[in-house]
Amino acid sequence: MTVHTVTAHHLVLHDRIGFVQDAAPREPNGTTLVLVHTAGQSGVQWRHALGPLSELGYRVLVPDLPGHGHSEPAPGGAVRDLREYADWLVRLLEVLEVTRPVVVGCSIGGKIAQDLAARYGDRLDAAVSMCAESGPGRVQLHALERELEDSAAAARADRTHLGTRAVVGRRVARGRAELIARMHCREDPLVSTSDLIGWGTHDVRPLLPRIPCPITFVAGEDDLWVDARSVAESARQAPDGRFVLLPGYGHYPMEEMDDFAKVLDGWLGEMKEGRP
Repeated sequence: MTVHTVTAHHLVLHDRIGFVQDAAPREPNGTTLVLVHTAGQSGVQWRHALGPLSELGYRVLVPDLPGHGHSEPAPGGAVRDLREYADWLVRLLEVLEVTRPVVVGCSIGGKIAQDLAARYGDRLDAAVSMCAESGPGRVQLHALERELEDSAAAARADRTHLGTRAVVGRRVARGRAELIARMHCREDPLVSTSDLIGWGTHDVRPLLPRIPCPITFVAGEDDLWVDARSVAESARQAPDGRFVLLPGYGHYPMEEMDDFAKVLDGWLGEMKEGRP
């Protein structure tokens, strides 16, 4: 079994402590990856990818967004505007003195990656947005607002478990799908519900034609939460956009795919080769 050395940073960002895992490769290829998790979750979602990506030569940064995992809540409480997370990540990169990274995000992390590419793309080498439409996500905002009033309901864990299982792709073994669902039940209901409000209100579409860096948009064929056709249209709107469809996979490619690190490495290589 390979043991990977990971440094844990506790950084003061916007007057609160933010946590990020930092894996340095033995043979650096010169590229730093920033891996952004999904709604209510934490950097633990990238547990299967962190080591293999480091072995491929990438420096890998895996932050816990404010209020998630080991990071303290934002000063204003649970975040409901995904742009706040994007700005927080920019500050994190400034503190760590990281220049021109590749940002890779999934679900709300994917939309954050789009936002970063549009507003801060001149600071990025590239971006990968997985399982995220550019328009407001399809959620019932009034229901989420009501849920915030009773966010500790016992049924919440069951809903998280069953909802996660429903969007894991059919190619994923039953035991692995169950593990993914159980890991997701660790979320804080207040934080995850606020994240989903951000997902349901943030619209990156007007910014897509302004993205200055290469960006790959990824959709899972079995993802019940995201319309692959909408994701493909986002790729067409970006000046240097690409679209990838993953047959048989769902909403969490980095947890579902055994060879995710190699697949991601391939996408990054294609974006690099496509440059003039």
